[in-house]
Amino acid sequence: MLRVVWLGAAVIAAGLAYAQNEPAAPAAQGAAPAAAQGERESPADSGLKAWEASVQAGAAKTASCTACHGPNGNSANAQWPRLAGQNAAYIAEQLKLFKSGARPNPVMMPMASTLSDADITDIADYYAAQTPAGLEADPSYWKSGESLYMGGDAAHGVPACFACHGPVGRGNPAAGYPALRAQFAEYTVKQLSDYQSGARYKPDAKGAPPSRNGIMMVTIAKRLNPEEIRNVASFIQGMR
Repeated sequence: MLRVVWLGAAVIAAGLAYAQNEPAAPAAQGAAPAAAQGERESPADSGLKAWEASVQAGAAKTASCTACHGPNGNSANAQWPRLAGQNAAYIAEQLKLFKSGARPNPVMMPMASTLSDADITDIADYYAAQTPAGLEADPSYWKSGESLYMGGDAAHGVPACFACHGPVGRGNPAAGYPALRAQFAEYTVKQLSDYQSGARYKPDAKGAPPSRNGIMMVTIAKRLNPEEIRNVASFIQGMR
């Protein structure tokens, strides 16, 4: 199996986009030391402590999640997604959709049904703070998948995946676009196929997917053939 380390010349052209897709850190590197005694704590310090507390709480609340999603969110089973490094906004949205039944899943719906908003925040922050472990891409398919991910398919109205998910698959938390890097190809194929068929979400009152970017993904997925889905999923699995 070939490890996808070099993502191709298109990444150079997308260099500026890379910076925009870096996950937001809870505090800047090299931040000033904690305030001295008697000094008022800065909002940044307070925010960092709240985030750290949320991550710590999430570590305890995800104990039952490890059976499917693995230690630190690095699942070993291709049926279940890898959550390590996924942005917190996306995880929180999906847990709420599972909880409401808008995203049908016989395993996740009962799990999410007992979660409070605070639980969802803590779990999402915990997984976002974890590091995704690299996987290997199938050498038979990943080059074609790279072409689609980086360049899209203009003839069929398919935009480049990196425009939303980033040149190295880190997503865009502010826009609600999930991270994709190191995700199982099998899982990605299943989700794109479910977008195609409409099985991923129950439509809302207006007949649209209830997720933030659901309509976009349904539209794009319907323009992909099975080979393209397989190829781009393979490339995504090998991304670092």
